[in-house]
Amino acid sequence: MNAFVSPSYLIGAVSAFGISRLEFRQSGFVFALGISLAVSGCATDGKQPSAGKTAPTVQTAVSDTDIVDAYYYLLGRVLVLRQEHLDFEKEQFEWNKLIYRSPAGVAWANPNLDVVYSEAWIAVDEKTCVLLSIPKITGRYYTWQMLNGWGETLVNINERTFPQHPWGNFALCLKGSEVQPPQDALRVDLPAKTARVLARIELGSNPREALRLQRQFKLTAKGRVQPDKPVDVPMFEGNHLPGAEIFDGADSILASEPDINPGMEDVRAKLAGVESLLTSGAPGRARVEKVVTEQAVPALPGMLATIGTAKNGWAHPRRNGNYGDDYRMRTLANLTGIWANNPQEVTYFGAQGLDGGVSYTMTFPSDARPKDKVRYFWSVIAVDAKEYHVLPTSTKRYLLNKQSPLKYNVDGSLTLAFGPHAPKSVPESNWLPTVEGLKYNLTFRFYGPVTDVTDGTYYPPPLIGGD
Repeated sequence: MNAFVSPSYLIGAVSAFGISRLEFRQSGFVFALGISLAVSGCATDGKQPSAGKTAPTVQTAVSDTDIVDAYYYLLGRVLVLRQEHLDFEKEQFEWNKLIYRSPAGVAWANPNLDVVYSEAWIAVDEKTCVLLSIPKITGRYYTWQMLNGWGETLVNINERTFPQHPWGNFALCLKGSEVQPPQDALRVDLPAKTARVLARIELGSNPREALRLQRQFKLTAKGRVQPDKPVDVPMFEGNHLPGAEIFDGADSILASEPDINPGMEDVRAKLAGVESLLTSGAPGRARVEKVVTEQAVPALPGMLATIGTAKNGWAHPRRNGNYGDDYRMRTLANLTGIWANNPQEVTYFGAQGLDGGVSYTMTFPSDARPKDKVRYFWSVIAVDAKEYHVLPTSTKRYLLNKQSPLKYNVDGSLTLAFGPHAPKSVPESNWLPTVEGLKYNLTFRFYGPVTDVTDGTYYPPPLIGGD
């Protein structure tokens, strides 16, 4: 993701590979749909139709599948809006101001412990750009990732995507605005007036240097921008996803930011039909509630199991960071690891529902070790399968990665172990502790993945269980 993380929002859901945010904290276009549902008896004067006369017709016109599809589509945007509310109300975000996170200083589900994060919400308008300064960084992974209000990655700024200008000054501007940025600033156009930032710097072997570089990322607004308050959405907590109430503000939600992805006409038409059903009277609303709570929400864990291809017991999401017309995948990403990045930056694999009392091993052949599959770094982390928090081990070892003092086998292959005790056949340095009696998930991350990782040819070797 960094994108795709384990779903901390679903009862019984399983890991969904990635790194970024939407944890369920216990504290916590402009689109004219232009489509009217052609239903006999629907009122055309803007008044709410009579439930007795209209409800049966609307009930028939809108199928259960329509309701489920509309729910999944709208939920993707609601999840981003919910996080925006949490950021400003609970995390004290301010527009165009960076928040520098400390290493491991996040309470996210399935965190990436290899990087130090910085976060921000960017606001621009027709008269104002925001200046970004990125320090010169060499020999270590970094990216300035920006996403829109639907969770789509808009841009990554780094040496891979901007090889002629990988650092220095940038002007973040509204597309089409006539603002003239400073001559030394490369203009980066944004499709909407607000965007989310999740920047990452690899900690590597010198975390102190990563922290020094982190503080050299700077934002400066060239003018005062006052965005509208985020549209109100159901502020659900824990595992309790919203029901029919999610549709109450659908028009405002959709109008709050354009969905820049093509191919959404059919699902928007379904959404218009669901809105008509919802306002047709008590029976219509009750039906929407029933379908959402008995079909849409319970089906989400099963959808996670089919988000992509699986091999050797490892699953790989079919899309992350950018989703095209696959709104279901986008919503799953926002649900399980919001702010997902695209495969050119990172590739994720997940193994789910492992037994913390069983010892597992996996062996990489000498010509396909993790370090051979990345240009930057790799890691594997274990989180519990219910809350998706890092396993509380007595050794305080929470992941294996590029910096771990791993020992290779005589033939050059590499064996990693996962279990409650260090197996005799594997060096202790290659062992990631688990907790007996606790189910857990593994997430493998490949940063700067090589071609056979990004194209889906490669999968990590299987986990072999034994006592």
